[in-house]
Amino acid sequence: MEQPARVIDEEDGNRQVQERKPRGWKTMPYILANEAASKIALYGVTANLTIYMSDYFNMSLLTANNVTSIFNGFFQFAPLVGAFLSDSYLGQFRTIIYSSFINFLGMALLTLSASVPGFKPPKCNTSDQELGNCVGASTFQHAILYMSLAFLAIGCGGTVPCSVPFGADQFDKTDEQHEKETKSYYNWYYALIAGSIFIAYTVIVYIQSEVSWPIGFGVPTGLMAFSIVIFFLGTKLYIYVAPEGSIFTSIAQVLVASILKRNLVLPYPDDVDQQEKELYDPPISAGKFKLPLTKQFRFLNKAAIIRQGDINQNGSPKNKWALCSIQSVEELKCLIRIIPVWFSGMLYFLVLTQLMNFTYLQGIYMYHKLGPHFTIPPASIYAISYLALTLFIPLYDIILVPLASKITKIKGGITVLQRQGVGIFIIIIANVVGALVSKKVQDSPLSSDGTSSLSVFWLTPQLVLIGVSGAFNDVGQIEFFNTQFPEHASALATAVFYASQAVASYLCTPMVNIVNSVTSKNGKRAWLNDNDILVGRLDLFYYVVAILGVVNLLLFLVSAHLYQYKDMKIRRELNDSNYSEMSSSDTQ
Repeated sequence: MEQPARVIDEEDGNRQVQERKPRGWKTMPYILANEAASKIALYGVTANLTIYMSDYFNMSLLTANNVTSIFNGFFQFAPLVGAFLSDSYLGQFRTIIYSSFINFLGMALLTLSASVPGFKPPKCNTSDQELGNCVGASTFQHAILYMSLAFLAIGCGGTVPCSVPFGADQFDKTDEQHEKETKSYYNWYYALIAGSIFIAYTVIVYIQSEVSWPIGFGVPTGLMAFSIVIFFLGTKLYIYVAPEGSIFTSIAQVLVASILKRNLVLPYPDDVDQQEKELYDPPISAGKFKLPLTKQFRFLNKAAIIRQGDINQNGSPKNKWALCSIQSVEELKCLIRIIPVWFSGMLYFLVLTQLMNFTYLQGIYMYHKLGPHFTIPPASIYAISYLALTLFIPLYDIILVPLASKITKIKGGITVLQRQGVGIFIIIIANVVGALVSKKVQDSPLSSDGTSSLSVFWLTPQLVLIGVSGAFNDVGQIEFFNTQFPEHASALATAVFYASQAVASYLCTPMVNIVNSVTSKNGKRAWLNDNDILVGRLDLFYYVVAILGVVNLLLFLVSAHLYQYKDMKIRRELNDSNYSEMSSSDTQ
């Protein structure tokens, strides 16, 4: 049975709330086409950003890399702000639309900076570069560049956290068939994104490197415009879930109320079913899942104890900072339960990012020719991992999931936590493989230019394992956060996923510095050389990273064992009851 959802009619200027049935896969051509085009555009613009600023704005590689790092930091943390605005005020559809236009504006400015002579400094030739006589960019030219990057970061802050949950909202979570389709949606969504990034790292990067930067930026800008148009075409079909206010306010209210009532005794402390009947449990809005009271973190249950004078005649609390509903209490518990899993996800991305970063750096010092005439751009080696991810996910969804489901009797084949655990294990193996390959590269004969004579394709095994690991862990994390977060914080769920990547990225440099500081004592050569990665001991560093991965796997296994999932069966029964009440009231 399909569940009518509480939606906002986007065509009604008065924002009238009305019911509309989820259409599932019928909406996906518009949503997924939008995502594919926008991701090719975004990664096509940012993949080669350091090289662009070095070539066109006469920055040193170090300065250009620092600017790129700052941009990436804003890019990864901005979704937290976008998620807050979406969940609290704008809703996902409006956030995606507004942010897409901002993204388009940023790409258009970047394209102009590469095309209009007055928007960039004069081209610097090789001799001037060697003498340090290059003319730097003016204040105006820097302003155009940084404004374009700021628009891109702001735009991504809105589109990144909202795109996944907006697509998931198009499925009826109370219908078993739709629930199965939702799991497939997460798989195919991530496969499509990986395929889009693969195209960006190959086709777009090649255009920028071998054709021209104006065309290399102009193509992504055109794709961004196309993505906005295709997204608008599906407006008649979409479910528009109304924002319900900030979850942070609700969190604070539960914490304050439970502290104020810390000296009160919970009724029926050993019987949660009886206790639930005694606590504040008002009806929830139609179409929203009701969470049952749990014993975990029972101190917070005190926030729902009803004291004399706490409730108005209409049943509402007189002071929301002194009395909270069971629903609010359980939503906070959901967030607390997620913290250990999030921390493990962050460590996973730390292990992954170190491997990705040094695979790229090692690839720079390897043989890049493919045939007599074609040279592989360094940034394009990442495409191997995204291609592996793109090809593996359909195999996983079509073949492995049905086979595993017959054995485990689980709809997704394995649970989302088991899926994450498999990804953590594979990334450990990828680091071990990386160490073995790195040792072979270091021992290989050097070419006349000081690079290894081995082909860059020797890095393929670890890159493929990176892709397969992402198919398990990345998709598992996205599904986990989007299903286990409170419903009205779905955009925040995706933003938290990207925030873990941001924290991991910032931890990479301190970890490298610590390793170099320890290994360079007593006059020894540091494992990781700034100028030539081939002269260090990258293989030993990979083993250290693999050990960190093993520690993370052990921590994750403990967290997964203790984790308490939402009670999906109870949620479905309660929602069916809500649906019956809605239907009877409508007929009246």
